[in-house]
Amino acid sequence: MRRLGERRNPLEAYDAALASGDTETVTSLVAEMLCEGADPVSVLTDVVAAAQREVGRRWQLGEFTVAQEHAATATAISATKVVAHHVRQMPVTRGKVLVACAEREWHALPAMMIECALRANGWDTTLLGASTNPLRLNQYLHDLGPDAVAVSCSVLGSLPTCRRFIEATTASGTPILVGGPAFGGDDVRAVALGATAWARDAHGAIVAMDGLPAVVSPAKPLAAERTAEQSALESDHRRLVARLRERWSLVAAATTPDADCLNSVIDVADDVLHQILHAVEVVLLTGDHRVLAETAWWIDDLLRTRGADPQMMGELVDIFTAAMRDYPLAATMLAVHFAVPGDWRQDRTTGE
Repeated sequence: MRRLGERRNPLEAYDAALASGDTETVTSLVAEMLCEGADPVSVLTDVVAAAQREVGRRWQLGEFTVAQEHAATATAISATKVVAHHVRQMPVTRGKVLVACAEREWHALPAMMIECALRANGWDTTLLGASTNPLRLNQYLHDLGPDAVAVSCSVLGSLPTCRRFIEATTASGTPILVGGPAFGGDDVRAVALGATAWARDAHGAIVAMDGLPAVVSPAKPLAAERTAEQSALESDHRRLVARLRERWSLVAAATTPDADCLNSVIDVADDVLHQILHAVEVVLLTGDHRVLAETAWWIDDLLRTRGADPQMMGELVDIFTAAMRDYPLAATMLAVHFAVPGDWRQDRTTGE
């Protein structure tokens, strides 16, 4: 099959159609690439996924609204369905794989891409879709007896539920491959949660799937003290978010009559509060402290691009630190690892 590099500017043409909301042109471009012999996996990774990363970057910079981001994702799903139809014409030469999103993971597109990539490589795939319930996964494991399971996690909040997938899958002796932005750029979190393998992208998933063992042992238990505190934080999540919203002056400032509705940070305030709590839970489960620094950078960048007062970041750290007083492990990790480059910690106002 011909690589995409031999075709003139496929990503540029795709991105232009995506930006204008022209789904028909997007799907026609993808169909044309496939008909001309382009590798289906390269279409997914080098065009569809690459364009989605650009959409995410534009949202991060405040150039795209949430509505525009959702519209672009819907178009990307339509494009992926064209690839899915194409690869369904290819023969099955390997075993059966279940592909799913962990519970609370509503970003179905990455899982769709992985399913397409594995199907293009000869695997007999079954896509379970977004936010798969662990009980449903167990039923499929029992009914279908797959050779492997592949799980996608884009957001940090889905990693705790992914651990339940890992426990259920490995308890049946079935290997499990995981991937997605929530796992970061290496296999540290995947290994900590007991996954059999980790993949960075669709190409990596194909390679990793080929190297999976036929049978695996049940995942080892996680550290009891850390797991207990993570569970407590998970149960208290909604109350903590409500408390933080009340104390963070950013929320009040963004809802004043003088606030610029187009550039207001109110549309991201809840995302920020949920994300920081999810980050702490992930550190408790995986021991990977890098996620706190990554989340701090993400929040700081998000607020700056939307014109928030620099002191808002420092205030958030203060009120969040106060909120973690009943969670000693989380409080200690936060104090040490929640930091970003720059001087936003200077002259902080207190949120207490």
